[in-house]
Amino acid sequence: MGVFVFLPLVLPLTALPIARLAERHLHPRRAARLLATVAVILASCSALCLGLLVVVGTAQLPGNPLPDGWSDAEVREAVPHDQFFGKAAIVALLVAATAGVCVVARHRRFHVLAHRTLDSLPARSEVAVLRDSAPYAYALPGAPGRIVVSAGMLACLEPAEREALLAHERAHLAGRHHRLLLAVRLAGCANPLLRPLMSAVTYSTERWADEEAARVTGDRRTTARAVGKAALVSQHASAPPLPAFAAGPVPRRVAALLGPVPPDRRWPPALTPTGVAAYVAAAGTALSALSALNAAVALFLVLQAATPL
Repeated sequence: MGVFVFLPLVLPLTALPIARLAERHLHPRRAARLLATVAVILASCSALCLGLLVVVGTAQLPGNPLPDGWSDAEVREAVPHDQFFGKAAIVALLVAATAGVCVVARHRRFHVLAHRTLDSLPARSEVAVLRDSAPYAYALPGAPGRIVVSAGMLACLEPAEREALLAHERAHLAGRHHRLLLAVRLAGCANPLLRPLMSAVTYSTERWADEEAARVTGDRRTTARAVGKAALVSQHASAPPLPAFAAGPVPRRVAALLGPVPPDRRWPPALTPTGVAAYVAAAGTALSALSALNAAVALFLVLQAATPL
């Protein structure tokens, strides 16, 4: 394996420039799906490599449950400085697993509390209006999904802006944006270098819903005005771990809505900044996956040879 086992751990350094180019030049739907896919694959490769480092670096520690043959010199030579990186990998895996559990627990807790609140309401319509003066609105997934909006938010918007808000939240539910956001948050737990993709996917999903709302209402300016108003009145409200109407860089969202409809290309031209970013993302993801797979196969063969029959 050699130093190539570390490659999937550092390749996410390319996440920041890729995210910036994708969210600026790709259609929001394409950008959200591309960045979420890249994040999940790179995070999986990082976790696999940490697992390999744990196996190689801790095989000779006293009291470990691994076979004795796994502590042979030829096994330890597969990774440079095996003891140091093996112990560091244990800490990294524990931190990543703890952070991932906390993210899932917070997401689940909010989901349960929100549904419990909605179950106490007399009506079970698609839109649940809570008698709360604090302005907020978010899409709550479920079977079926529902739109939660406070009376304080509705009071701040005109009728046409309310239609844009509801269309925006329906787009979140239809696109299952909560799954993309949760996947990228978990990827950031597995490798902190992937955290720039979290904000990029959040922005892209909001822009995706903005464009759907503008298409449904047929009025981009009204949708932009609704987004701006919602952000101004809810700037001090706590954000839920779900797609929310006033989330993301609002000035950029408003500016994009006041501009033309973004082109919806399946794959950007190669000789453009976006095309370069897309190809770099694809190449980096493939290289990371191949490196992780190569390291896993190499370690399997070494361990198989070192395991007594």
